[in-house]
Amino acid sequence: MKLIRRIYSIYGSIGFISAFLLLLPIFIYTIEISGKKGQGRKMNRVWSKLFFGMLFFKVNIENRCHLKKSDQFIFVSNHFSYLDIPALGLIPFDLVFIGKKSLAKVPLFGYMFKNLHIAVDRNSMKSRGESILKARKELDEGASVVFFPEGGISSQSPPAMAKFKDGAFKLALDKQIPIIPVTLSYNHLILPDDGKFLLRYKPVKVVIHEPIAVKGCGPNDVKELKSKCFTIIQEQLNKDNARN
Repeated sequence: MKLIRRIYSIYGSIGFISAFLLLLPIFIYTIEISGKKGQGRKMNRVWSKLFFGMLFFKVNIENRCHLKKSDQFIFVSNHFSYLDIPALGLIPFDLVFIGKKSLAKVPLFGYMFKNLHIAVDRNSMKSRGESILKARKELDEGASVVFFPEGGISSQSPPAMAKFKDGAFKLALDKQIPIIPVTLSYNHLILPDDGKFLLRYKPVKVVIHEPIAVKGCGPNDVKELKSKCFTIIQEQLNKDNARN
């Protein structure tokens, strides 16, 4: 069984790289031609579809709200697996991801990530502050932003989440942009962050919860907003994983 999973995992890695290389000329075009970065980020959805299709994964997206593509949101999601970014990439928006700095150092992929998204050194207060400024700029230019408020893959016991940090919620209140909690129910089972990089075949589930309005709220509401988002995501994780 482990050998089969290893072969499947190698195939998955090849699929991930192949899908990226197929789209790389488009990424380069959108990066190097001024004003096209939004279109480049939207290609992430094509990449995600190719990747999951090559793995023969069934992806269940449970959309509990009717999102208008012209609207802007700050998406906050649990983060247990390297599979999370491809899964969130299926959301049909111009999404800017905030990811760890090491992603920017990966050959070719890093070129795309640092030019279309935001790389942050989470151990540096200066870098964290700069990432918020960059996120603010992307919001000003019409994009939506994805935060992993746990501050990376930090939970020691998925599906229990680590404590949320304040950044996403302060930014949402400052810019008066609604927050959408997103639950990635099974990615920690499909591709655990255990250093083994062994894929397990299981349907992917993405739950897009209803937006949380922040209009009229201020800095003093950070704690309440953070707690509300945490509860929504954690309750969904508990419900879905109780069946496994």
